[in-house]
Amino acid sequence: MPGKKIYFVTDAHLGAGHDSMLREKQLCSLLEQMKADAAMVVFLGDIFDFWFTYKHVVPRGHIRLLGRMAELADAGVKLHFFIGNHDMWLFDYLSSQMDITMHDDPATLLFDGKKFLVGHGDGLGHLDRRYDCLRRIFRCRLNQRLFALLPQWMTFGLALGWSGHSRKGHIKKNPTIFEYQGDDREGIVLYCKQRLNQEPFDYCVFGHRHTPLTRPITAPNGNQTLYVNVGDWLIHRNYAVYSDGHLTLHDWQT
Repeated sequence: MPGKKIYFVTDAHLGAGHDSMLREKQLCSLLEQMKADAAMVVFLGDIFDFWFTYKHVVPRGHIRLLGRMAELADAGVKLHFFIGNHDMWLFDYLSSQMDITMHDDPATLLFDGKKFLVGHGDGLGHLDRRYDCLRRIFRCRLNQRLFALLPQWMTFGLALGWSGHSRKGHIKKNPTIFEYQGDDREGIVLYCKQRLNQEPFDYCVFGHRHTPLTRPITAPNGNQTLYVNVGDWLIHRNYAVYSDGHLTLHDWQT
């Protein structure tokens, strides 16, 4: 597909913070620009700070983003959405409303003869056993059904309040949490090396860490790849683009 590109966006956390509407409008501006040359757009998770798909009601907000995503899908752009740890309860809403492929876990994407290992990144490497336990609880179907029985005003209040409190708590406990911790302390990098030891990849592209980074990594068997963490749209307004054999990080400009 000559001249066509893949775009990667992650961690907008829409619904969190006083500037959520501004972030959404800026993200929509980027999506509008993508229409000219995008063959594929990959959302790497935590696009929403919280979402729960109910059977008959749609959560309030984010209509601009959802509209832009639908426009891209209708224009023939292939969309992928990797659920994050904040929007893991999207379920089938996006896939039922537009032509978008949902992913619960990291997956392999092929484009332009290149092989991409792609995912959100939470829980990889199993460095945080407490979070591993929470993740299993949140992904349990029974717990999801029980949560759905609560009134919507309560579920969103609880979830958004917990999200903000948790984020502030992690930063207070470790002010350098969003800095690169080193290959042996980055769960995503450990996971990529493990997968790379089993099969080759040209690129490993993830989010979650809020740390924009491009770094070559090598597996124990000698396989090498380029690890790219796209950063976030919450603070940095980063996105990544693959074009003509190169994967690069970009800062969005108004």
